[in-house]
Amino acid sequence: MKKRFSIFTTIQNQVQHLVLVLLFVPLLCGCNAGKKQSIVILYENDAHCVLDGYARLRGLADAVSDTSWVGLTSSGDFLHGGTAGAISGGRFVVDIMKEMGYDAVGLGNHEFDFGTPHLTQLMAESQLPVVNMNLRSLHQDSLFFTPYIIKDFGGTKIAFVGVVTPETLISEAYSFFDKQGTQMLGLCEDNLVEEVQKTVDEARKEGAHYVILLSHLGEASAKNFLTSHRLVGSTRGIDVVLDGHTHSTIPCDTVFNAEGEPVLLTQTGSRFKNVGKLVIRPDGHMHTELIPMDSLKQENAHIRQVTDSIKAMMEKVTTKKICHSNYRMDIFDENGRQMVRTRETAIGNLVTDAFRAVTGAQLAVNNGGGIRAPISAGDWTYGNIVDALPYNNYLTVVKIKGSKLFELLVATTSNSPMEDGQFPQISGFRFNLNPKAVGKARISKVEVLNDKTGRYSPLKMDAEYTLCTTDYCVTGGGMYNVLRDASILQENIMLYNQAFITYVSEHLKGEIPEHYASPQGRINMK
Repeated sequence: MKKRFSIFTTIQNQVQHLVLVLLFVPLLCGCNAGKKQSIVILYENDAHCVLDGYARLRGLADAVSDTSWVGLTSSGDFLHGGTAGAISGGRFVVDIMKEMGYDAVGLGNHEFDFGTPHLTQLMAESQLPVVNMNLRSLHQDSLFFTPYIIKDFGGTKIAFVGVVTPETLISEAYSFFDKQGTQMLGLCEDNLVEEVQKTVDEARKEGAHYVILLSHLGEASAKNFLTSHRLVGSTRGIDVVLDGHTHSTIPCDTVFNAEGEPVLLTQTGSRFKNVGKLVIRPDGHMHTELIPMDSLKQENAHIRQVTDSIKAMMEKVTTKKICHSNYRMDIFDENGRQMVRTRETAIGNLVTDAFRAVTGAQLAVNNGGGIRAPISAGDWTYGNIVDALPYNNYLTVVKIKGSKLFELLVATTSNSPMEDGQFPQISGFRFNLNPKAVGKARISKVEVLNDKTGRYSPLKMDAEYTLCTTDYCVTGGGMYNVLRDASILQENIMLYNQAFITYVSEHLKGEIPEHYASPQGRINMK
């Protein structure tokens, strides 16, 4: 009897304990449910059509388990810069990004490579959450895109503001000017600081607890354009800058705003070398870090499927053999600097020789920034060539005086020895460059090649020459605005990468000769 009572009592106590636990658990859960969680924002910039990065980025977002609040952003230059962009007008990239679930997407200068009408149509069709506060119609005085988006992360409101560098007006001039040279669109180039401040203030007034700037300004500029650092120092109310444009690797930098308050600034590099992770804790503490793409093993299966489908379509085109070369065509030196942006290169010689061969022009020039990737020794495929020459730039032949050519060389080498996408790769002439000199003194001994004799003779300032370049340069892209006044003899001849293909496959009979193994002394540094 006593034993039975003991057992009964034990059972009764256990039941009572269970009831208390069951009553307490909801209260406990309720407390956890109401607890503020950290917010994680994953970010990238300057992906430049590297498709494989997207599945890993989405996989990283899926794997975040310590919070329910995960955002995803881009700071621009996703539409072009690689084969996927070149052969689809950026649609292949956008198709992937639509499936990614981005919270906000900023624009870079290369989003304008296909022209502003194409950009606005593509973004409208894709319904990507584009933010940009400084692309403006000068005639209608209206913005093309939403200046900011406010997203709610568990009761915390974050505003994402987008801004693109006014440098785009030079590098992608054809998107902003008509054929008569009249500027149609602007980027608030004269009052950008004031307009950014106005946008930030509006977002704060609307209830944003944090303001994150999706910036495509960069942290350094050879042309004295506004940088992200300078913008932060001249404004207030920005909490974090997710930067882009200059392809810098910045895990976390602290910049002080106009009121002396710290602002985090970060940049991931380019081409998915890294992805960024911003953490905003409930107490307001923020930190950023960069995660090497190679360290990410988990992929999102759906995004991988979309990417693989696109790559399968591309492969049918890109694997076609064009020619063979025993020589690697490099664009980087041993220190990782882009040679095509600082000096003569073998690939620059090959490209511009192609321009002259297919058009018959006396001279040729191409901006170094138009050559985007090296080509290894071996069989060259269509994909290899389009990777190197990815833009939809058409060949144009103009008539130019010797004095104007000289002026062009002064302008396009003005930032040497700094890396500059406007640095000229040339054919049909040669010159000396002194990077230490100023203005016209930088350029000397300009000599023009006589194709019949193989000899060079001094450039005649009053003489007229035929020059082949791209429509990008003729319309004033980069520092080539001297060509805007040139008389056009032929235009829309063929794409510059197609001219290259024609030259190596037909003129060179599918085999790259030895004299392209190294530079030929066309640009001599003095």
